[in-house]
Amino acid sequence: MDMFVSNVKCLTERLLQKQLANTDEVIEKLFCETSVLEDFPRVSPLDPQLEEIAIQLWNWAVTKRVGTAINEHQKAKVRHVACRLLYSCEPENPAVGAVRKQILMASKTGRTWLDCKKPQLADNFLSLAVKSLETLYNRLTSRGDGGADINTSKGDVEKDLLRVLSYQAESAQAQENHQEAVACMQRCKDMLLRLPKETGYLSLMCYNFGVDAYNLKKYEESSFWLSQSYDIGKMNIKYSPGAEVQAKVLRLLATVYLKWDCQQFQEKALNAVNLANKESVHPSGLYLKIRILLRCGAQDDHIRAGVTELLESEVPLEVCLSTVKLLMAEDRETLAFDYLKRVCQHFESSPELGSALVLHIELLLQRGKELLGKQKIEDIITGHYTGKQLSPQTLTCLHLLLWDKASKNFEVKNFSEALQWYNYSLSFYKAGQMEPNLAKLQRNRASCLLQLQQLDKAKEAVKEAERCDPNSIFTQFSVYKIAVLENNVEKAAEAVKAIGALAQGPVTSEDRLLVAENAASNLLSLAAQIALENEQQDTAMKALESLCEHSKDEAQVLTALRCLVRLVLSTIEKASGEIRHANLDVLLSYLKMALQKVSQLSPGPSMAVEQRTEAANWFRKIAWNSALQCESSPDRMRDFFVFSYQLSQFCPPDRAVLMGQKTCLLMAAAASLEICRKSPHSDQTEQLTQALEHIQICWEVWKTLKASGDNSKDPTDILLLLYEFEARAKLNDPKVETVLESVLELDNVETKVLETMAALAMEPPAHFPLLCKKALRIALSLHRKRPQADLAHCSQCVHSLIQLSLPSGVSDVEARVLEEVWGYYEEALSIITASPEDFPEMEILWLLTRAWNTGILLYSLAQYPESERWCGLGMSFLRHLGSLQESYQTQMSGLYSEVLDRLDKAKKNLIMEE
Repeated sequence: MDMFVSNVKCLTERLLQKQLANTDEVIEKLFCETSVLEDFPRVSPLDPQLEEIAIQLWNWAVTKRVGTAINEHQKAKVRHVACRLLYSCEPENPAVGAVRKQILMASKTGRTWLDCKKPQLADNFLSLAVKSLETLYNRLTSRGDGGADINTSKGDVEKDLLRVLSYQAESAQAQENHQEAVACMQRCKDMLLRLPKETGYLSLMCYNFGVDAYNLKKYEESSFWLSQSYDIGKMNIKYSPGAEVQAKVLRLLATVYLKWDCQQFQEKALNAVNLANKESVHPSGLYLKIRILLRCGAQDDHIRAGVTELLESEVPLEVCLSTVKLLMAEDRETLAFDYLKRVCQHFESSPELGSALVLHIELLLQRGKELLGKQKIEDIITGHYTGKQLSPQTLTCLHLLLWDKASKNFEVKNFSEALQWYNYSLSFYKAGQMEPNLAKLQRNRASCLLQLQQLDKAKEAVKEAERCDPNSIFTQFSVYKIAVLENNVEKAAEAVKAIGALAQGPVTSEDRLLVAENAASNLLSLAAQIALENEQQDTAMKALESLCEHSKDEAQVLTALRCLVRLVLSTIEKASGEIRHANLDVLLSYLKMALQKVSQLSPGPSMAVEQRTEAANWFRKIAWNSALQCESSPDRMRDFFVFSYQLSQFCPPDRAVLMGQKTCLLMAAAASLEICRKSPHSDQTEQLTQALEHIQICWEVWKTLKASGDNSKDPTDILLLLYEFEARAKLNDPKVETVLESVLELDNVETKVLETMAALAMEPPAHFPLLCKKALRIALSLHRKRPQADLAHCSQCVHSLIQLSLPSGVSDVEARVLEEVWGYYEEALSIITASPEDFPEMEILWLLTRAWNTGILLYSLAQYPESERWCGLGMSFLRHLGSLQESYQTQMSGLYSEVLDRLDKAKKNLIMEE
């Protein structure tokens, strides 16, 4: 126990420090430390330090109550600890002063826990307080001298005991222990004869118990406590809470009976409310009596007497009107209208009469008595301009009533009737008045007038709306509708632009329109629909474009884009030339926006995954079909195919979609290469790089496709390699040789592919002669290996090889080059010898001429043996000429003899010089 005292003392000292930061932590430790006293309430042997600590803690809690140094829960815990410590060191026979101290601390600790909504913690302390009070009372009584001071002390003890018992009743009530609460309150009630001044206190406490039970719908308990409250209040009129409070208690008691079971407790409810009205007349009491009579199904005479009593009691007009509504709600229509008529007469001179008149109109309209209602409205309009104006609040109520009636007529397409109700509302506005509600009214009138085909009047109404509220999106929409009907394209475009600009700000509600966060977008959508209904396609497209720009609803934007695509496609079908190209560019811009919206779209409440896929697939097909219509415009074709591929990425990657992606990328690459062929060499780099990007992505798609099925007859490999070869060749990329090797690794490579690659290798700005010759040699070899060689193609290969290899000038003559070309000539001769009649004669003549010219070039360089060899090679082709042989035979033979003579002379001269 010494350790316990030491810990408590240490924690108390820390708590009493002035600059303590962790007050809550120390309080919690103290609270936990003293929890041991719950099981061992007395400390043995007694330690005088504990009483001192208890007093210090109690006083500290008292001083900290001011301000927000500690909260209510912390204060309760400190008091809890202090009180426990005080009782733990209680001697066998404590002095009167010590007992009084215990009573104070126990009762206040219990009260604090009750205030913290912790009745279980309060119970123990309240029991301690009662026990100490009884101990003190017994001691005072045992003195027996009957002195005045003793009587005074006994009276104070009884007063304190009554308070603590009332706390115990409150705790029991909070813990839903009704019987315990009743027992405690009965003890308090028994003490009232000696403590009459506590009458009001106990009466109000019972009332509060009744209110709490009523809120919990415990009507039986509530009726008990409210009855107790009233009975206690009657015990001593002098110290009663007063007639008004007593009446309030009785009204609530009557309400409890009404809610509990009106039929069973009809008499009790009526007795309670009558008694309440007798105690203190109040409008709510008179109104409650009528409610009870109605709920109990009383006869009209009884209810009429009740409402008469209400009217004669000079209650406010508001209560009378509430009574009228109550009568209508309970199907006492005749009584209601009769009573309302009397109310209007009674308050005829009151400035608040207007609210009664408006209610009268409302009830007439509810019951379908429109003619009488209209008559009343016209009377109010007349009074409005003859000094009997409604208050602003009442006039607002009337406007709302009129607009509601108009709106309902508009919804059922009764436009003339709707206009009449709006005109009634307009009658209360002065000419030239500026007010947003007036603008709204004029817009609604314009809608009715348009439906009634009264365009001029509708224009006037819209002008008034524009004057009052030009910055309203709904005003601009009304302007737009008029412009469309007048076929004023420019005005309609301005209105669409204004709606788009106003869409950036918040949009307020509007009559007859479903208004949400995307109200502006809904209006633009409606604007497009109106334009299309009036065959104004350009205006509709402007509205839809504005919707796409300003709407935050991706699904709505995609729907608008579909409409725009359909509209522009219909225009493209009819257009040609530059106009067609311009429309294709517009279509491209729509597809670009569609791609952006689909990519931003995250599946959620507004759009499911299937919907996003469907949207992407729809736009993908549009892009594909549009690309196929752009044969004369490769740049547009490329863009359409690229968009089709990009949109397909949001579709499930099944085989059909992958095939589409492959084709899109192939065609995009082909289109990029076609653009290059038509562009200056300096402008080709970007297009070629793009083509390579498309090719690389296509390779990845193609790999996936090849892994999922048989593609043996698909030419994609060859096409991709050809496109890649061309792009890299024109970019002067060294990897071009690797591409050729990839082609050679394929099975059954066609000679046409190699011939094409050879041509591409030398197509400006590409210049790869070695690769070109390599491709041609392999192509020539493949041609020769066929059972029936295609001599035309063979001759072309040989021609190209010789053309690439022959020296073009003196500086290019090298023995290695000449040997290479000689081999090609031998190849040519062997082909000609095998099929002399099938080899093209002009090609033989070309071979002859080039060989002869080479010999002459070597002669000029004094390379006589080589010259003779090449001239002889040329002469060897003469015998293979057909119709041209005779003419060339004579000419060539003479020249050849002359060359041989010169060669002999040149050789002799050379020997003599040596």
